[in-house]
Amino acid sequence: MIPPQTSLKRRLALWLIAIVAGLGTLLLIEAYTSARKAADRAMDGQLEAASLTIAESLQWPEGNPTVEMPASALQILATRWQERVFYWLQADNGRIITQNADLPITDAMQAEARLQPVYLDAVYDGQPIRLSGREVDSAGWDTQEPVQLWVGHTRHGRDLLAQELFRKSATRFAAMVLITAALVAIAMRTMLAPLRRLRQTLRDRSADDISPLRLGVPKEMLELVETLNRLFADQRHHRDALLRFIADASHQLKTPLAGLQSTSELALTSREPAIWRQALETVHDSAGRTSRLAGQMLSLTRLQHLGPGHERQPLALDRLMREVATDWADRQDSRDHDLGLVIDMPTPVWVEGERWALHELLNNLLDNACRYTPPGSEITLGLAHDDGDDERVTLSIEDDGPGVDAESLGRLTQPFERGRRQDTRGSGLGLAIAESIAVRHGGQLSVSNRQPRGLRVTLTLARCRPPEESRT
Repeated sequence: MIPPQTSLKRRLALWLIAIVAGLGTLLLIEAYTSARKAADRAMDGQLEAASLTIAESLQWPEGNPTVEMPASALQILATRWQERVFYWLQADNGRIITQNADLPITDAMQAEARLQPVYLDAVYDGQPIRLSGREVDSAGWDTQEPVQLWVGHTRHGRDLLAQELFRKSATRFAAMVLITAALVAIAMRTMLAPLRRLRQTLRDRSADDISPLRLGVPKEMLELVETLNRLFADQRHHRDALLRFIADASHQLKTPLAGLQSTSELALTSREPAIWRQALETVHDSAGRTSRLAGQMLSLTRLQHLGPGHERQPLALDRLMREVATDWADRQDSRDHDLGLVIDMPTPVWVEGERWALHELLNNLLDNACRYTPPGSEITLGLAHDDGDDERVTLSIEDDGPGVDAESLGRLTQPFERGRRQDTRGSGLGLAIAESIAVRHGGQLSVSNRQPRGLRVTLTLARCRPPEESRT
């Protein structure tokens, strides 16, 4: 039983959630960073405005710089969050003009502020603060010298402003995600509708319905439907072949069974022992043919319904051929024929296969040759290299019998096909069994007429490496 798998819809949803979560995380990080930068820009603008306001209030009575801190500048620095504000003014000669806190301003910071306005973070009294420094030119009645001006406030308001901006962005993003999720759910349901229709169509089919699917599907599912149709076509082909086999088998079995019944009925009406003996001989011969026919049908059915060959192993084909040829030399069926064995290869020939199947193949080929040739015919079982390919070998059985007409030659590997020989007693299953075994072993079986007369059956197989024990 195949274990249940995650549904396609769930897998697609999980992928979309992972993608949205990843992109959403990046977008939220970018939104938070942008919110802090926007808050810093806005609040730094207030620091600049407060600095300019303080600079405008700077005066030089009697050549000494003084400043009366404007209330508007303090309101700007305090912001609507009531920040703590800081200011620090120093003349060019190093004299402190005014200050409300001992700010952590270093010489490097003052040197940088002389060149351009600066904005930087610092810590005062254990609290993070934001400072803005610049140098302004202030002219008095008697003298003119620059004054360095530093203003600042705590960062609490900035953090609150950044959080407010981020919450607005996050709220818009959450709304966008919810709307996107709803649209994706609708889109997934719509896009997967053809797959649901295909599933429902297959569920509604009866077990005997193997007709082609005629269902409009998207381009991406067309290959799936075509594959199913090919599967149904193969099933139709195998079903038709099975029905033909059953019909032929029933006909083949019906004839000898009817003969057995008529012979036995005729013998029962007679009181002559000679007639009884003749009837018993007829029954014996017919029972032998029927038993052989049933055995061949079972072999063919077994080969057609076996799974992949798990019993394959390296075997010496030349040795197997010698064993089969020796066995057939002592049989009654071959005593009226000249049976020979020709192995035109100097070393053992190893192939990967199932011993029982190849043994069955050789038996059926030799049985066919003996049955379909007249007494005195020559039958040669041979093994040689395949022409043009040293990695393959060719097993062949040749006879000098009457051969087969060209019209029937291509049908000889079909079940119950005997060609046009009306004087034979075979079942027509031998070559069909050999063909099934050849296909099972990845080989190729071919049947051809010899010149000037006779029939040749060849099987081409791939060679393999011998087992370790045979190389030592």
